[in-house]
Amino acid sequence: MGIAVIIPTLNAEEGLAATLRSVVEAEEVIVIDGGSEDATVRLAHSAGARVHASTRGRGQQMRAGADMATQDWLLFLHADTMLAPGWRTHVDAHARGANAAATVGVFRFKLDDAAWQARVLEWLVALRVFLFALPYGDQGLLIHRSLYAALGGFRPLPLMEDVDLVRRIGRRRLRTLACAATTSARRWREDGWLKRSARNVICLTLFSAGASIERIARLYGR
Repeated sequence: MGIAVIIPTLNAEEGLAATLRSVVEAEEVIVIDGGSEDATVRLAHSAGARVHASTRGRGQQMRAGADMATQDWLLFLHADTMLAPGWRTHVDAHARGANAAATVGVFRFKLDDAAWQARVLEWLVALRVFLFALPYGDQGLLIHRSLYAALGGFRPLPLMEDVDLVRRIGRRRLRTLACAATTSARRWREDGWLKRSARNVICLTLFSAGASIERIARLYGR
């Protein structure tokens, strides 16, 4: 099997190098940049990734990356998220499983912070995934290109693109891999653990209620 890792970026120089180092076992790494003004593009080139420009917006960027990928399996990953050592073993095991092309793998959510708030948030995310089958994009998303195409892929949304696709995937197709994806906790530290978490819940609630993406983006700060 071949894996194409697709990473949307926008001024992501702070964590991108570590993310790229964590996925060197992939056959293909594609960085889709939305107009970075920092060293993001240079870092991606130096790591050997394929780098392409795209209209800004994570949904649009990941959609563009999927269109460019040449491998059978697509692994969508945020620019500030690192896969744990040994991730390839877990991904290969998933891909060799029964009816694998009809299922989607996500990683366990982990934060790179020793604070107790980080552990609480990790537990709450695991509970959300268990109860509502709702992983976010910072857990990665491993999907066969045939299923991705059948579902219509990512829609060109500026945010909530991960929730939109996961809902089309559905609970029966989701599998949580026994491997962690570690995301930067910088935004929680800067915004405040409770404030950022509450804002995420409010945005999800508004999206579920059918609020416009523009309204949600204003609240989220994009």
